[in-house]
Amino acid sequence: MSSHREAPGLLQDPLADNTDVYAFRTPGDTVTFITSYVPVEAPAGGPNFYEFGNDVLYEINVDNNGDGIPEVKYQFEFTSKNTNPNTFLYNTGPITALDSDSWNRRQLYKITKLTRKRDGRRGQVRYGDPEYVKDNIPCPPCNVGPRSTPNYAALAAKAVKDLGGNQKVFAGQRAESFFVDLGRIFDLGALGPFQNLHLIPTPAGTGVDSIAQVNVHSICLQVPIKDVTSDGRVPSDPLSPKSVIGVWGSASRRTGLYRSEGSSEGSGDWRQVSRLGNPLVNEVVIPTGRKDEWNSKTPAREADFEQYFLHPELAALLPVLYPGVFPNLAAYSKDRVDLKAILLTGIPKEVGIPNFQNFTGTTEADELRLNLAIPINPNPDRLGLLNGDTQGYPNGRRLTDDVVTIELRAVAGVTIPLVDPTFTPDGAAGVIEDGTFPPVRQFLNQFPYIGTPYSGYDVPAA
Repeated sequence: MSSHREAPGLLQDPLADNTDVYAFRTPGDTVTFITSYVPVEAPAGGPNFYEFGNDVLYEINVDNNGDGIPEVKYQFEFTSKNTNPNTFLYNTGPITALDSDSWNRRQLYKITKLTRKRDGRRGQVRYGDPEYVKDNIPCPPCNVGPRSTPNYAALAAKAVKDLGGNQKVFAGQRAESFFVDLGRIFDLGALGPFQNLHLIPTPAGTGVDSIAQVNVHSICLQVPIKDVTSDGRVPSDPLSPKSVIGVWGSASRRTGLYRSEGSSEGSGDWRQVSRLGNPLVNEVVIPTGRKDEWNSKTPAREADFEQYFLHPELAALLPVLYPGVFPNLAAYSKDRVDLKAILLTGIPKEVGIPNFQNFTGTTEADELRLNLAIPINPNPDRLGLLNGDTQGYPNGRRLTDDVVTIELRAVAGVTIPLVDPTFTPDGAAGVIEDGTFPPVRQFLNQFPYIGTPYSGYDVPAA
């Protein structure tokens, strides 16, 4: 999955597992960030339903000068409250409001905005006093079912908080937005449309969206573009370096921990245990023995892992799994500078894509890069930049971007000619995919955009 259960440490720590990050331009000169956590939530997962970690610091990080360190950070801290400790039930009656007496396990959160100031001695990164702190914002309940949470969509909409200044925030359970055929991908890459050419032939068939009806917990934030650019303006020139930001999510835990009644408390410094910029990087690019290490590093330390981007294991594996299907890829021994550009530095204007770049400089960092001068595309293409839609992945990431297929085709060689015109991609590279588009999803037309979560009454589609 995009970054679900992708590292040994996070197998034991799902509340801190950053599953997906999205960043896209939205109406009114705003940008929306979405970071999701707690992978593969079963909708009927009672009686103790899912929530954010009370002992986890969640952050949305924005780098606007290309050094791999955030200039703007939005921090989220959560607190749970038991209103009736004498029942085992999540609720003792219908939850019709965010303050319903019948709701027994509630969660509130605090959001803090920090802006980086001049660094201290020895490169120590410093942030000024919080620009704002908004506290006691309610999360909606989980979607239990029609008896417990009637008219859930309207109830959850009440948890959208207007922060003022054209800013909105929402944090709570949402439908999983990522789509992928896990069964085929992790069964030695039985990918369409040529499974019958696999080293171990597999019957042909359409892709199955393996996580079509599970939930996650998402933090959604909409802010003015000018709040996150380096010059405090809304950019208009796509070729200007000031038009590009880098975004990633992270989760940290205290170095010390003790548990009190109904919650966990921490002491000591925060230590990062999860991060995510581009989808599938730690999942597929970083080897198992270094995944936890990768999660603990800042993007500014990405050069420590450069070898895995320049020579990804999957690129060497495809010709083995599909004998004779990827001969040109098999023969290509040069560094994968194309993947380095897409994932670590952004694509420079010298590549020659008309009126496009999302280059952040030479510092290698896994960040989801977004050129904020590119207007919203009313007819988004699921393959984004590969099909000429410059507003789509790898320029930011929208909910409908088919990132699995995009990255599969990039690894298979379709993007090598961007940096090496002597290379001819194999024909298979342009058609390989997992076959789960269009996804079985109900996205929203307004903030928070990510769809209403499934309840325990929902039945998987036939």
